[in-house]
Amino acid sequence: MLEEDEDFLESETQLTDDQKIEIAKWFLLNAPAGEIQYVAKDVRAILKDENIYKKAAEESFPSYNKSHLICLEFPNRSGDVLITSFSEVDKDEYLDPRTAQVARVDHVKQVCKDVRPARDEELPSAFVEEYRSAMDAEIMKYVSETYPKGICSVYCTKGKDVEEPGFDFELVVVISAARHSPQNFCNGSWRSIWNIEFKDEIQSVEVRGEMQVGAHYFEEGNVQLDAKHECKDTTLIQSPDDSAISLVNIIRHHETEYLASLQTSYLKLPDTTFKDLRRKLPVTRTLFPWHNTAQFSLTRDIEKELGIGK
Repeated sequence: MLEEDEDFLESETQLTDDQKIEIAKWFLLNAPAGEIQYVAKDVRAILKDENIYKKAAEESFPSYNKSHLICLEFPNRSGDVLITSFSEVDKDEYLDPRTAQVARVDHVKQVCKDVRPARDEELPSAFVEEYRSAMDAEIMKYVSETYPKGICSVYCTKGKDVEEPGFDFELVVVISAARHSPQNFCNGSWRSIWNIEFKDEIQSVEVRGEMQVGAHYFEEGNVQLDAKHECKDTTLIQSPDDSAISLVNIIRHHETEYLASLQTSYLKLPDTTFKDLRRKLPVTRTLFPWHNTAQFSLTRDIEKELGIGK
């Protein structure tokens, strides 16, 4: 009877292949910035099944790479490409608008396999490209001044066929900066995405920004930060160069403001958040009398309750 019960319990707790894949995907997708390869190595060792691991990895790595805005170098070292949903032109193919090249990538190995020239239909019209390239030049200056080793790119996501004023189009600015230092037990990343919608009818530009900061410290512990912030702003449509300057000033203002608010909150951590993590007094609202613990005898009470020693 006991053996039957053990067999039943074992069958009840046995995971199906699909369940194992979903669990593996969860761990991979939630890996901190720059650490998915370490997590993948451990997941692979735990699964002990190459087919299950391969399926989980193939489904997880593309989403992880795009959400973390990772940057890959071209094989010929002629440039870099950001892996984002905005740069994706086909399965495993990503556009770098600055060099007008498309990279084919291996998501699991996180490498660029080869490069081809972008096709005409993958690039914006000459009119939109004026605004895009002007924005790209200004955002590059800002990122080089603000984020060490930061990478940025500007994409046209709507209206790339617009040939003249009178029509709407949309640009997206992507900024990605990471600092990976596993030997010092810490990794961190900054990601910001700015949707810039040019509305010709009202002659305005609507800006929507989303900023995300991630950090992981794991020396003798495991502490993670994942902070997000969204904002909106508007400005007027101007010439390509003037619009770029105005828009980058907006981005600079909001990102500087958010970074300053993070700094302020960190300075207050010892006096606010950390103190709230523990109760100042027990539920009795009185301090524990450490100087006279004899009045508390848990052992005596237990013996009395159980009738031990009688």
